[in-house]
Amino acid sequence: MATTHEILGDLALSRGTLDRVGHERREPQIVPHLLRDPATRVLDVRGALLPVAAVSDGPALVLRPPDERDADRLVVHLGRDEEGTAYVAAIGPSDESLGPPHWLTLRQLGPALGDRDAGICTTAVALANWHAAHPRCPRCGEPTLPTQAGWVRQCPADESEHYPRTDPAVIMSVLDPDDRLLLGRSPHWPEGQFSVLAGFVEPGESFEAAVAREVAEEVGLALEDMRYLGNQPWPFPSSVMIGYETRTRQTELRLDPTEIAEARWVTRDDYVGLLRRGAIRVPSGISIARRIIEHWLGRPVDSVAPEA
Repeated sequence: MATTHEILGDLALSRGTLDRVGHERREPQIVPHLLRDPATRVLDVRGALLPVAAVSDGPALVLRPPDERDADRLVVHLGRDEEGTAYVAAIGPSDESLGPPHWLTLRQLGPALGDRDAGICTTAVALANWHAAHPRCPRCGEPTLPTQAGWVRQCPADESEHYPRTDPAVIMSVLDPDDRLLLGRSPHWPEGQFSVLAGFVEPGESFEAAVAREVAEEVGLALEDMRYLGNQPWPFPSSVMIGYETRTRQTELRLDPTEIAEARWVTRDDYVGLLRRGAIRVPSGISIARRIIEHWLGRPVDSVAPEA
């Protein structure tokens, strides 16, 4: 049913370039070794905030050499670049006092960063969220300890190992026979905030089955076709988004009010008009949702000039 042509490129959070060097994580002293090397580059992570410096062409990630304070922080080995330089994330508490430089979130930074830095931040934020949310053993409740360079948590009581969690979610455009796009608004979103449909993959379910189920449950439509568009990590807190373009012959909507507050079909002219009037909000610049909409629209949403 699904095909793999016309895959979306340059997704904001799918641009990492580091070699993750997974074999190094198993070296018991790899983190202390990296922290003794002044060539190692350290990214500070404080809750959702990351350090940036303002430069002429936009914000730049601040990476520093190791210092003695890192010994008291959770440090995660992120990987190495082509020159062999190691990159680590030093994860501190969200309430830690923040001095210079400026601090921004991945949502704010994502589109402005280069490929290497976008990948560094995405991985660091995902792992920081996982460590914060899973401090105890799910088997016995004992506090767990980070091991394998921050990629595993181990229970000292029962010796079980626990790995970072990633929750797959599907996200899809739905097009009718007239090539109109279906947009929906969650009950939790403000007026005017619309996007394409999305939902989590359930146990025992393929991505394509999840796409068909979510569309049927949320708006009551049966799909005739679907095409894979691409995927990207979404570490808010721990997802990966798998994108599709789908088609249906049906146009009558039956909304699940717990999932969809309102939904509408729009032509390209409709959508451009709504953008120009400021009557609709678009998904954020780092989201695959925005790129899926632009794929259908045939142009970047930023190219649509507002009405004077």
